Amino acid sequence: MTVRRGRARIVVVQVLVVALFATLCARLWYVQVVGGDEYQARAANNANRQVLVQPQRGLVVDAMGRPLAANEVTWVVTVDRSRLTRLESEEQSDVLGRLARLVDLDYDVLLDRIKLCGEQGAPEPPACWNGSPYEPVPVAQDVPRDVALSLSERAEEFPAVAAEQRSVRAYPRPEGVNAAQLLGYVTPITADEYDAARERDDESLNAASVVGRAGVERSYDADLRGVPGTTGKSVDSRGRVIAEGTAVDPQAGRTLVTSIDSRVQALAEGQLKKAIEKARTTHDDVTGRSYEATAGAAVVLDPDDGRVIAAASYPSYDPQVWVDGITNRQLESLYAEDSGTPLLSRVTQAQLAPGSTWKPFVAAGALEDRWDTGSRLDCSSGLQVGNRWFKNYESASYGPIGFDRALAASCDTFFYRIAYAAWTDQGGTDAKTGVHDPLVEMARAFGFSERTGIDIPGEAGGRLGDRQWRQDYWKANKDRYCAIARKPEKVKSAYLRLFAREFCADGYVYRAGDAVNFSIGQGETLVTPLQLAVGYAALANGGTLYEPRVAKAVLDADGSVVREIAPERAGRVPVSKKHLRYIDGALLDTAKTGTMAWKMGGFPLDQVKVRSKTGTAEVTGRQTTGWVASYDENYVVVMMMEQAGTGSGSSGDAVRAIWEGLYGIEGGKVRRDRALMPRARPPVSLPRVADDGRILPPVTKRTKADADEEDDR
Repeated sequence: MTVRRGRARIVVVQVLVVALFATLCARLWYVQVVGGDEYQARAANNANRQVLVQPQRGLVVDAMGRPLAANEVTWVVTVDRSRLTRLESEEQSDVLGRLARLVDLDYDVLLDRIKLCGEQGAPEPPACWNGSPYEPVPVAQDVPRDVALSLSERAEEFPAVAAEQRSVRAYPRPEGVNAAQLLGYVTPITADEYDAARERDDESLNAASVVGRAGVERSYDADLRGVPGTTGKSVDSRGRVIAEGTAVDPQAGRTLVTSIDSRVQALAEGQLKKAIEKARTTHDDVTGRSYEATAGAAVVLDPDDGRVIAAASYPSYDPQVWVDGITNRQLESLYAEDSGTPLLSRVTQAQLAPGSTWKPFVAAGALEDRWDTGSRLDCSSGLQVGNRWFKNYESASYGPIGFDRALAASCDTFFYRIAYAAWTDQGGTDAKTGVHDPLVEMARAFGFSERTGIDIPGEAGGRLGDRQWRQDYWKANKDRYCAIARKPEKVKSAYLRLFAREFCADGYVYRAGDAVNFSIGQGETLVTPLQLAVGYAALANGGTLYEPRVAKAVLDADGSVVREIAPERAGRVPVSKKHLRYIDGALLDTAKTGTMAWKMGGFPLDQVKVRSKTGTAEVTGRQTTGWVASYDENYVVVMMMEQAGTGSGSSGDAVRAIWEGLYGIEGGKVRRDRALMPRARPPVSLPRVADDGRILPPVTKRTKADADEEDDR
């Protein structure tokens, strides 16, 4: 019995062994035959790592193909983390120590740069490495060539270290242009941006990407940045690279063609700077102090389509400062008021009272309402409004005159009377917000108080100091000022105590003084130089408002057009052709006999019919802001200078010089062969880009004007 039981147990064990062996064989057969391909792919995936290869960023060129933002090759020292980890700890320290001394870098800084962001002991970005752990980490850029060659020749002393040439952003400065605020700049991607890109499956961005931060670099970043390539690496179970895999080439970014003409841009920048430097040596006749001339802007537009030909902002900065990694001191300087906040674009972001350059829009509103071209009003030396005497700033007393003479001579009291009559008709201080105000409504129709829609980020919208603004401002600030009015003893300033008491009581009231100030571009109304240029472009082209554009086209690497970028019509101003012609004639007289005449002597106005309007805006606690707005059928030229005196006195010479450059005027004669822009409508130039990023001769669209010119010859 015992023997039989033992044999039975042996049989059971044998059956179990056979069953287990059969199960194992079946599983092996399934893994190797049925699921072999899948598991092999998983194993390969575990053994392969994709290292990203950054693409070359696309070029930004001017209208004739001159590069404004390009790329240059520089020597970069990198450390391969995967190779470094194969070394002993002591050897790693020796290698990094020698490298730090060679590239003149602090050892701890070098150590931080090769640490992965997020790992223990790593500093905050951008001091750590935010890219792939298998990608060589750049630790020093723009390294001298002899240092790079020394590293290559002493490879045995520097295992895991390499010196290679990489493409970085460069600014060629054709014709010496700066255009920093137009172009913008690029910086490394942030962690939040990278996470957002991963969520939307954007393969053009990765942890080592650089992205546009301002100007056209930001607006057209998706076109400019290109698509990264990959280099495969096979790694062992410890993550060490054991072999190179397949590679996918990166796709270079596209080329952005702008409407900027480098020659005109250089002229605008140079004349603006020259005018500011001159103003600083000029004394204010009232105070005897020199003008501070703190900042300025100059804009040149094509009135027929709203394209930006030039846009200069002062002060500016060198955009190259962002390329090698900006320091905290440099960054603070770009935002500092004592350096003039050069990061601010005065063209699109400076909001200032327009002074008398505002009067053509007020004239348009009045003529379309109750007045006509035959109306005559007294241009007296001053006008009593309420308890305040409002005087002419730039104009003398001319007696009864019409709108044409009032514009040319810039008579303030003429426009005071227009505004006061409108304010009275509307109900004076008892009028409600929303009442029909022809002057305010016309200003809105010309686009003021709204962004122009230019394809550059950060544009300011300005404001209209009308009844609605007064009401909104009072509601937003009444608690603050009423608190001061209740406890005036806590405030030292007598002026602030008085203002707070009056503002708390009836700061919402739109008074006659507010209305007359509005009519001459003073008070609470603010515009940007670009907004004013767009408004004058509508006067020049017969009443069409355009959203201005800096970009013209986006090109592939072979020069083919991906898409053309055309300015959009924003609408038409509600001014009759008759009144537009009338205002146009009055502004032509400004250069002949009006406030700009003393700056235009000897200028061939019979051939180049420049219409113009000067403006001088008073600013509480600061010196006056000077404006000159001008145009003909081909161009709009606007210049603004802060704390620089009168409009014609500060900017008149510079604006004239820009017009002379546009048409090649020398000695009072037009020299078409020397004009910066010889045709009213320059042809669209589409530069071709070689594989290595070089600009090839442009492919020019032959226009009817070209054919007519050839026939004339």
